[in-house]
Amino acid sequence: MNNPNINTKNEILPLPKIESVAQISNLASFLRSNSSIDSPSKLNMMTVNFPLTPNRPRIMDRYRYKDTRRNSNLNEGKQTRKKDRNNSCSIAKSESHNQKTLDSVTDYDSNETSDIEDEISPRLKEQVNKQNFTDFCVRNIEYAEHGRKEIQIAEQEMPGLMSLRRRAEGDKPLKGAKISGCTHITAQIAVLIETLIRLGSEVRWAACNIYSTQNEVAAALAQENIPIFAWTNETDEEFWWCISKALNINGSSDWLPNMILDDGGDLTYYCQKQMTSVFNSLKGIVEESVTGIHRLYQMSRTGLLTIPALNVNDSVTKTKFDNLYLCKESVIDSLKRCTDTMLGGKQVLICGYGEVGKGCCQSLKSVGCLIYVTEIDPICALQACMDGFKVVRLEEVIKQIDIVITATGNKSVITREHVEKLKTGAILCNMGHSNTEIDIDSLQQPDIIWDDVRLNVQHLTFPSGKRVTLIAEGRIMNLCCSSVPSFFISITASAQALGLIDLFHAPCGKYKNDVYLLPKKMDEYVASLHLPAFDAHLTELNDDQCQYLGINKSGPFKPNYYRY
Repeated sequence: MNNPNINTKNEILPLPKIESVAQISNLASFLRSNSSIDSPSKLNMMTVNFPLTPNRPRIMDRYRYKDTRRNSNLNEGKQTRKKDRNNSCSIAKSESHNQKTLDSVTDYDSNETSDIEDEISPRLKEQVNKQNFTDFCVRNIEYAEHGRKEIQIAEQEMPGLMSLRRRAEGDKPLKGAKISGCTHITAQIAVLIETLIRLGSEVRWAACNIYSTQNEVAAALAQENIPIFAWTNETDEEFWWCISKALNINGSSDWLPNMILDDGGDLTYYCQKQMTSVFNSLKGIVEESVTGIHRLYQMSRTGLLTIPALNVNDSVTKTKFDNLYLCKESVIDSLKRCTDTMLGGKQVLICGYGEVGKGCCQSLKSVGCLIYVTEIDPICALQACMDGFKVVRLEEVIKQIDIVITATGNKSVITREHVEKLKTGAILCNMGHSNTEIDIDSLQQPDIIWDDVRLNVQHLTFPSGKRVTLIAEGRIMNLCCSSVPSFFISITASAQALGLIDLFHAPCGKYKNDVYLLPKKMDEYVASLHLPAFDAHLTELNDDQCQYLGINKSGPFKPNYYRY
């Protein structure tokens, strides 16, 4: 697929000057010689069933404009009083001003569109870009110009991925690859998508989350003739339709995916349940989320995984940077944007003390929150205790908690029984990838009143009169309600791109039908791509030191069992 118009500006960061990397003449050869050989899927892991999300009534967001998010009745009253005291000329000026404001919102803020547009599914609209390309479905193609600006901003903060793009673009290591992707559709992921295209691949893409899509970014990709099927506030039926389009089901017979890039396992799951023939054409799957990895390991143990899969989620660069540092920087921003709440002195319960939980705890502790942690793993529990956090059971503190944040990767961690014990005004949200951690189905009952108060914020009023604030219907909060630092996404995206290249060039028989970890050498390469952004200079070992440590001068510098 040709995409000649993809923007190439803002690539101003220098290439990493690292001996072990600079000597690489061919990226594909490098990956073949340093790819993973040991499969960890024999580990004793918990079996988890992940059924399709059941259809349920959608909660339409009625507060789309910036000036009506807070309280529509209040604004209606203001408008009425304004009309009463202004003459017809003033009214005309006001209407003209309001129209300009509406035009501005329509042009530049795709998540603030009108209710009328929201009620019309993009599937029912005529979709065509400036080059008469029609193989896409987005909210509004007119948002493309603003979306391109968002992508350019992200490129500046993604030095590693942009460096990888420049290094490998000439070799086209993904030439011949046809990638179906299902990820969040954000400016950062757009940089990844365009990088994969610049490395020679053809792509088709859908969103893995019905709330996190940036409509303007999706429009910008569609404007570049990229088949993308995503918009904010998809229904469940639309969500699965978009995934089917990413696989080109009922499309041209000359395009079948040979690679999958998944985030959450929904694309893989759809293939398994609806279109198993797709696996016959696939060379491999790259997965980056806890939920998706659980699914892949389960498929491997039951013999349903018929192709190799690469586990990016448990790579060092993903767990330590995306999971830990990204959540550390984004959790407070998400809570503030959604609730305007003061955090100092608040009692916060973090369910799970993995890398995501650790990042949330560190961030909230820094602003004066009193932190409690629930944990099933004694090792993680001991870490929480040594970090100064009180490890408790949920039922011991639920009545006094101000904010509950789930970060376990499990299901039904918070149920209606727990929510009913929260104090009035308590905030309930999720930082894990899966939307199963908070049992939303148990809260979707006739006796509980759901009131939309802001974009992705609902008040749940119980028969007793108690009111609890729920964020993003239990979906991942920082991507649904806020933004995330592009630098961290650059790290994960670089690992994803390298994983795709590795699997695509793997010779027949090199990988079995199993799940493999990202090789240590590849992790180190991803890290090295990002060091120049900090003007960091690595110390080099001499031959005597290398012999003493028993390692190669160019790495890997740690054994696979090393815990960072």
